[in-house]
Amino acid sequence: MNLPMAGGAGAPLLLENIPELQDEVRSLARERDAVILAHNYQLPEIQDVADYVGDSLGLTRQAASAQSGTIVFCGVHFMAETASILCPDKRVLIPDPDAGCSLADSITAQQLRDWKAHHPGAVVVMYVNTTAEVKAETDYCCTSANAVQVVEHIYAEHGADTEILFGPDMFLGAYVEKITGRRMHVWDGECHVHAGIKPADIAAVRGAHPNAEFLIHPECGCSTSVMEYVAAGDLDPSGVHMLSTGGMLAYASEHSGGSAVVATETGMLYGLRKASPDAQFIAANEAAHCRFMKMITLPKLRNSLRDAVHEVKVPTEIADRARVPIERMVAITP
Repeated sequence: MNLPMAGGAGAPLLLENIPELQDEVRSLARERDAVILAHNYQLPEIQDVADYVGDSLGLTRQAASAQSGTIVFCGVHFMAETASILCPDKRVLIPDPDAGCSLADSITAQQLRDWKAHHPGAVVVMYVNTTAEVKAETDYCCTSANAVQVVEHIYAEHGADTEILFGPDMFLGAYVEKITGRRMHVWDGECHVHAGIKPADIAAVRGAHPNAEFLIHPECGCSTSVMEYVAAGDLDPSGVHMLSTGGMLAYASEHSGGSAVVATETGMLYGLRKASPDAQFIAANEAAHCRFMKMITLPKLRNSLRDAVHEVKVPTEIADRARVPIERMVAITP
C-alpha cells in the first residue's frame, strides 16, 4: 500500500518504510540536539515520532521551555514563528516552509493597524493563529484553550466597558462573546477547515449516533448553533463539550468506553483513539482535512533534521514586540 506524499516530491512513502524512517528521525534528533514538537492535527507517523504532541497553548509552553539547541516544528508556519519569537537563541526548523494557515492569512499587520486606527484605545486580542507581524501589533494573544480566560482577565484589569478588538477567528470570537456575555469587535476571519463543519453535519451525526457525546472546537462553523441548541433545550448540555484540541485529549484520557462525535480537523481522531482505545470517536465531517498540516511528512522531517534546512527566524524588531502579547497570555494561563 502506498501513502501519498504531500507536495508531490519524492517517491511514495511505503508503510514498511515508516518504522525505518522514524528510527532515522529519532537518531538524527539525538545527534542534532533537537526536540520535535508536533500539533495534534499532524499525520499519525509524525505524532508517533514527536517528543511532544499538543495544541497551540501546549506547544507554546513546550517551545518556551525547550532545552535543546534546535526545535523542529511539525505544524504550520505561524507555529514555528512563535517558537522563534520565544526562543531567539535557538534554531527553529519547519520541515515544509509552505505549510501555511488560512486563518493566519485572513488578517495582515496593515489591516490590523487600520482597524486599531478606527478604535483608538481598544485592547487588541489576537488568536495565536496569526503571523509574527500581526502579533507585533497585538496587546494579548490567546488560544482556543484560554480565549475566554484572557478576555475575562482584560475586563477585570481594564474595566467591564473595555473595548476589545478580537480576531481573526469569528467563530471563536462569537463563542467568547456568548460565554462572557459582552460584545466585542470581532474580525471576519475563519479557518477554512473548521468553517466547513456545518450545523447540518451535527444534525446528521446526531441522528446516526443519538447517544454520543459532542466534542466541539470553538473555531467550528457549527459552534454557535450548538450553543443555541443547548440554550433552547434541544441538546443536553451535559453531553456537549466546547474544547480545544488539548481539552479533547484530556477528555479522552478521563473517559473509557462510550462514543463521541468530534467536530474538528480529522487528524485529532488518532490521538483521541490512542488516549482512549475503548471509546468510539466519530468525525463530525470526514472531509475536515487540513492540507497544510498534512504537508509535513516523515521524509521532509528527516531531510530538515539531516540538512538543517527551512529555518524560521523572526527579525529581532518584530520578535521583541510579538513576544509581549504571547508572554502576557502565558502569564494569565501558566
